[in-house]
Order: sequence, then C-alpha cells, then structure tokens
Amino acid sequence: MSIEPSSNLIRREDFPLRAHYLPRPLSLEDDQRLQQELRRTDDLLCNALLLMRATGLRLGECTHLSLNCLRQVGPEEWAVLVPLGKLRSERLVPVDPEVQRIVARILALRALAPPSKLAKSQGLLLPSRGGYFALRDTLRRALAQAAKRAGCSTHVMSHRLRHSYATEMLRLGVSLPALMQLLGHKDIHMTLRYVEVTQQDLQREFHQARQNAAPPHRLPTLPLLKAVPSADLPGIRQALQAAHHLLEMYRRGLGNEQAKLKLQRLKRRLLAIASQLDSTQK
Repeated sequence: MSIEPSSNLIRREDFPLRAHYLPRPLSLEDDQRLQQELRRTDDLLCNALLLMRATGLRLGECTHLSLNCLRQVGPEEWAVLVPLGKLRSERLVPVDPEVQRIVARILALRALAPPSKLAKSQGLLLPSRGGYFALRDTLRRALAQAAKRAGCSTHVMSHRLRHSYATEMLRLGVSLPALMQLLGHKDIHMTLRYVEVTQQDLQREFHQARQNAAPPHRLPTLPLLKAVPSADLPGIRQALQAAHHLLEMYRRGLGNEQAKLKLQRLKRRLLAIASQLDSTQK
C-alpha cells in the first residue's frame, strides 16, 4: 500500500528563524576616542575615515567620491554628492562646516600625493595606486590601526562608522523618512533597524516629552460667595451665578451621562430664573 506524499509535511514555520542582524554603533566613548585619534593623525586616510563617520557613507561610496563631490545647494548650504553605489542611486548628504573642512583637508593632502598614485585616480577624491580594491583594503587597515591606537574596547569595522552616524542622527531628532534618505536606503524596514539601537533613549525622550506637555485645561475660576448676599436683585443674581458655576464644575467631573443631562437641565432653569429676575426690573 503506497502513501501519497502530503504537501503539508514541511511548512514554513518548521524552518528556524534567520538570525536578525542589528547594526552595532560604537559606544560613545569609543566613538570619541576614535575621532580624536583620526584628527590627531591627520593624514589622507584618517581624514577619509572622518568623512565617512561625519556623513554615514559606505566604504565603497567613499572610495568613489569625485573631486567635486562637495556641492553648494543653497545660500550657506552644502552637501556631498554620493555617486552610484550599492543601490544604484545618487543622493546629496547635507554637511556642516566641519565636513567642508575635512574635504578641503583631503584635497590639500591629495595634492601632495606622488604623480603615479594620482594617475590611476583622475577625477576621484581619494587617490590610490592599486585601484578601488586596494584603496578599500588600505582604508580598512588604517581604521583598524587607528582604533588600536585609540584604545577602542571592541573591534571597529568601517560599517560601524555608518551605524554610529545613523544612531547620532536619530538621537538628534532626525525623522525616519529623512534618515532613510541620508543613508540611501530604498526600504524603510532597513532604516527601522536603527531604531532598535536607540531603545535605551526611549525612556529619556518619553519623560522629556511629558515635561514639555501643555498643562491640563482648567476651568475658569469664579470668586465664590464669602458672605450671605444682600436680599436684593444684585445679591440674588450673584448667588444664581455662583450656583451655576458650581453645578458646571460638578457636572464635568461626573462619568454618568444621564446625571450630566439632569444637571444640564438644572443649569438651564437657573438661567431662566435669572432672566425672569431681570425682566422684573423693566
């Protein structure tokens, strides 16, 4: 007797879940140590690494930057033009005066490079005698050496500079759609991974938001009677006004809608009595 194979013998849920990769930014201490060491060394490669940290560029994007990558996009507004890269798309990354200084420093150091090195890198910001792959490996070695000199507590890869940039932008208040454009992502789900890195900030930001919240609405105050009003029309009108105010305060604190409706009708009666009193003076 043969048994027909069932199409439900193996289901999707039978397979183990793939490991969920989370970006790992540098710790604040390692990030500061590394940037200080890169500035102290101040050679062409270290300035290129500083540029990656300050703009969130991928390693391959940095090696393909053009000589005129720094573009003026408005009055006192500058951006780095990131060429076609991993996702086959260009983007402009806004930069501050510090990044402008880094690019200017790279150009100055580039001019000191030997002609043989510049011959194979015409039109590119970063010169290399051995081409793209050689430059990529050289930058990786320079980063590892700088991290070692800086005394970083963990292994530092080039992509962690990008993760540190993304985390910093989130903590400074950049929205997810804007961060998606800064990083050159085509899928918001990729950008959402960076949110998980900043879970430790949620409590701090939540309590800051609560402190900045507008104070709750308060009912207008009405001076209540401190003594028995005089037995005349102004005194009676004052007493009716105070009773109307107290009824409204009490009504707003009730949760029973039927009781609220009854109090609303009583308030109308008080207004009718006040109106009738005013008519007696005519």
